[in-house]
Amino acid sequence: MRSDHDIEKQIDAAYERGRIRRETVPQAVAAGYDAASGRVTIELSNGVRFEFPAALAQGLEGAMAEQLAQVEIMGGYGLHWEALDVDLLVPELMAGLFGSRAYMAARAGRQVSPAKAAAARRNGTKGGRPRKVA
Repeated sequence: MRSDHDIEKQIDAAYERGRIRRETVPQAVAAGYDAASGRVTIELSNGVRFEFPAALAQGLEGAMAEQLAQVEIMGGYGLHWEALDVDLLVPELMAGLFGSRAYMAARAGRQVSPAKAAAARRNGTKGGRPRKVA
């Protein structure tokens, strides 16, 4: 069984790790929504500004501008929209992850272009996608 002294040492070490992280890893200091561009903007403690289209993020697609403008910063690393019940992590957004694994997988390949539409039509005239041969 651990002693109170050991637990206090672990707590002190955790606080120190948190202090170092706050000093070395940029945190969100401001966030907002620009209705003209349809983008959520995040300003970090190191002066960097990051933006992403709100329509890309899980839970924000289809939201009203008034709802998107009500963004809150949670702990420097999270964004929260109370009215939408949406929470997103800033490091994940900066890595291009705009939702859960399932959400991102469902959005993959949904890009529409004239070339892709033409290829689909050509493929359809041939009887569809060719079968995989093992």
